[in-house]
Amino acid sequence: MLETHPFGSFVPPKARYLVLGSFTTKEAFDAKKKAAYVWFYSNGRNQFWPILESLYKTPLKTRLAMQQLFSKLDMALADIIYQCERKKNSNLDINLTNIVYAIDDITSILETNTIVTIFFTSRNVEDKFRRIFKGLISRYPNIKLVTLPSPSPRFTMKLAKKIKRYQSLLPSLSKS
Repeated sequence: MLETHPFGSFVPPKARYLVLGSFTTKEAFDAKKKAAYVWFYSNGRNQFWPILESLYKTPLKTRLAMQQLFSKLDMALADIIYQCERKKNSNLDINLTNIVYAIDDITSILETNTIVTIFFTSRNVEDKFRRIFKGLISRYPNIKLVTLPSPSPRFTMKLAKKIKRYQSLLPSLSKS
């Protein structure tokens, strides 16, 4: 079954940073689990929001709280995949097929904002971006490309170390 990204992108006014992931998990499409899946990375096992809660010392339990933090940071959020199908009903990126990339959406974000850094949520996302979006990289050569440690629980780095790496890479609230 073809799935279309349920969240689109989030772009606050005057965004300077962009966080790119791959595609939302199947839980975002499951009627029974949808209420608990409030926004990007809301799968209970994903460590993205717990990392940011620790880093920015703020609770991030609601979509509004998450969006407010990203607005304060001048940070946009999107996924590189607009539509896809899943093999084996799996969340793993390697099981995503018939992929349609969000080229228009990401192009629009870069055209209408002064993005200085793109943060990737994994090496896999960075690799796909470099391959699929190479025209944008050529068009915007001054944008810094930075890969964050994957927030996936499958990535074996300890949470405390992930928090430390995110802290060294992401903007602080005072700098944004």
